[in-house]
Amino acid sequence: MRAAVFHEPGDIRVEDVPDPSIEAPTDAILRITRTAICGSDLWFYRGHRDYEAGWRTGHEPMGVVEDVGSEVRSLEPGDRVLAPFAISDGTCEFCRQGLHTSCVHGNVWAAEHDGAQGEAVRAPQADGTLVKIPERAEGDASLLRALFPLTDVMGTGHHAAVSAGVEAGSTCVVVGDGAVGLCAVLAAQRLGAERIIAMGHHEERLEKARGFGATDIVSSRGEEAVEAVREMTRGGARHVMECVGAASAIETAISVCRPGGTIGYVGVPFGAEDGGLDMFRLFRENITLQGGIAPVRAYIPELMDDVLDGTLDPSPVFDKTIGLEEVPDGYAAMDERESIKVMVEL
Repeated sequence: MRAAVFHEPGDIRVEDVPDPSIEAPTDAILRITRTAICGSDLWFYRGHRDYEAGWRTGHEPMGVVEDVGSEVRSLEPGDRVLAPFAISDGTCEFCRQGLHTSCVHGNVWAAEHDGAQGEAVRAPQADGTLVKIPERAEGDASLLRALFPLTDVMGTGHHAAVSAGVEAGSTCVVVGDGAVGLCAVLAAQRLGAERIIAMGHHEERLEKARGFGATDIVSSRGEEAVEAVREMTRGGARHVMECVGAASAIETAISVCRPGGTIGYVGVPFGAEDGGLDMFRLFRENITLQGGIAPVRAYIPELMDDVLDGTLDPSPVFDKTIGLEEVPDGYAAMDERESIKVMVEL
């Protein structure tokens, strides 16, 4: 089969790789129909994260089950499913708490494992990981497209909003205008926020944020942006969503958070570990920092219900659609900021 393979920074190639097969009784084989390129993939693409030559890429699978192991109970061949970026058994202590990303039998897609940027994957812990899509979505391309972001980016944006404590009537700030930031705006709108301030540097992305529910836009940089938000909110917002991961974004989130407020952080912090964190300011102003890697599997059922009801559609976050053989071009487009997020259709 064909799949995307990492060779070195800036060099992703689509190559022939072995077909996946059942290795454990809890496995399933999934034929991919949609996948994507994630902003977090750019960290290894740019050489900012250690990644070995020959490792596979992609962690957002959607497709059709082709085979199942002898212990798989909830799925059968022909089922259309989607899966979060993290593999989980669905039964351990942490899965039962809704923290599937800490599953004791968990894992991740890609790297030395099967990557979702390919024609098929072996899905470990299939009962806990793969989520069946109702048959009513069959044949409805727009509905399937709207469901697909639940594999990662919509669930991650939702985690930012939930972690920040966003609720009906809230005033909140979203730091970052990438795909996760846009979905955080949409999540805050879904939760009933009254005022949503989107901070970013790209006018076309901020316009998309406005379409997702942002009531205010701040496109300036540095201290000028911070002062603008603090003036708009009379001293800061109680709910701030950090959706970038860079040290500067975390500093901005702290600076625009109101005393006693909460920052929901979901930006992957590659490169931020050496930037330091103003713990004294968090301490002095009683600011709560809450979040981390999103347990997307826990959020899929409620978000799927809204997509199926027609009240939620995160699919506009994708602004470029390509085929599998074009995946290297998709990485280049995102790296050069010519695209917010790329969908791959097979």
